[in-house]
Amino acid sequence: MLTLGLDSGTQSTKCIVLDVATGEIVAQASEKYGLIDGLPPGHLEQHPADWIRAVEATVTACVTRIGDRRKEIRAIGVSGQQHGLVALDAQDEVVRPAKLWCDTSTAAECEVLASAFGGSAGLIAAAGNAIPPGFTAPKILWMKRHEPENFARTTAVLLPHDYLNFFLTGVKRMEFGDASGTGLLDVRTRQWHADLVAAVDPRVAEMLPPVGSSLEKHGMLRSELAARWGLGAGVVVSAGGGDNMMGAIGTGNVRAGVVTASLGTSGTLFATADQPVVDPQGEVAAFCSSTDQWLPLVCTMNVTVLTEQVRKMFGWDHGQLEAAVASVSAGADGLLFLPYLNGERTPNLPDGRGVLHGLRMDNMTPAHLARAAMEGVTVGLGYGLRRFAELGVTPTEIRLTGGGSQSAAWRQICADVFGVPVVCLHSAEGAALGSAIQAAATAERETGGATLDELADRLATLDERTRHLPNPAHASRHAVQTDQFLKLTGDLHAGGWI
Repeated sequence: MLTLGLDSGTQSTKCIVLDVATGEIVAQASEKYGLIDGLPPGHLEQHPADWIRAVEATVTACVTRIGDRRKEIRAIGVSGQQHGLVALDAQDEVVRPAKLWCDTSTAAECEVLASAFGGSAGLIAAAGNAIPPGFTAPKILWMKRHEPENFARTTAVLLPHDYLNFFLTGVKRMEFGDASGTGLLDVRTRQWHADLVAAVDPRVAEMLPPVGSSLEKHGMLRSELAARWGLGAGVVVSAGGGDNMMGAIGTGNVRAGVVTASLGTSGTLFATADQPVVDPQGEVAAFCSSTDQWLPLVCTMNVTVLTEQVRKMFGWDHGQLEAAVASVSAGADGLLFLPYLNGERTPNLPDGRGVLHGLRMDNMTPAHLARAAMEGVTVGLGYGLRRFAELGVTPTEIRLTGGGSQSAAWRQICADVFGVPVVCLHSAEGAALGSAIQAAATAERETGGATLDELADRLATLDERTRHLPNPAHASRHAVQTDQFLKLTGDLHAGGWI
């Protein structure tokens, strides 16, 4: 059996073809696209049509590469960037460009929703999560307040991966994992929270699709797409999920004890739990997983965004960046970089800005700046790991994914900051692999075959060459650095500087 795994992200869509029997990725393709130019600061949007074109291009490229084996494809799974708002009208046409997870223009709407429930604590008591600007609920309210004509036209709201599932099947549905990132789902009951929905607008209850199990299929591939791509009849489309939920599956993070850290455009740290993990401080998102469990998660908005900015500033290639970071000792000789170039989600600083602290004559070098940038974004995730421990989630190993995980210097920084061993997977495409594995499990479920856990254990294999153990001396240095990082952030925010 072959399955297709699609990962529709902020910068590109990737497609892989997984041979479920051997675990081999027999074909892969990617297609890039960008953000809409010229929007005001904080507004980050894309055209959903670009995602569709990228799906068509990557699937066509993959099935062309495997030739007659395309008839062996039995299922398709979709991973998508979380939280984005896709608004559809009565004719199922897109009403306006999608507002993305990284859009921070909805801070005022977050305040409106929080006020309606007595603040963030009231929101957490109601449904398990505070509602930061990245979530979907304030985006819907923003459209109502700023674009009333578009809101009046809207009859359905979907998340990015749901929209792609709708394109593939013609079915509108949400699964527990991605739906929990809207801010409108009660994560304890896994049902829409009626009062939260009404706080946005009573009409939203009619716009939301049914929500259900992530283990159930979303639907069947439309016959015209099967014919266009040369596939057989009866191809199943699995429920799919958000990129973090699919990344968990693709890194074998399907049971307690394993934590995944994703070093991509944004940074995420997430674990699997068999019950809701609700943070009374609201810093750990109490998401559901796409395995019908729960996925406590910390997200930061600036990871490779920052390291790539530094790399381009000095005209380096990735090898030169790696060498520069490795040439400076742990702690960057006291140079601390608060990495909030795009604002921040954890901590909640939608208007945050980056800060360099501790400059001296001896550390004012490009290499020190590179090291401080890489450490700064990792320490931000390390704070999330501290919060995990306080909520009873303690890892024995952290599995790394995302572009940053390809750097050996960065992997060692992660091990030192996190204080536990880190390791990568043989496949760097965690979310795409996760969606392909979920698709395989959905097809097997139809015939009583292997379970999702069994498939994830077999197909998400570790690359032991990438394993790094914590250096105790570095770990203690980074613990102090984390304390300094948090105090500096708090003091500057309290003073109105970030």
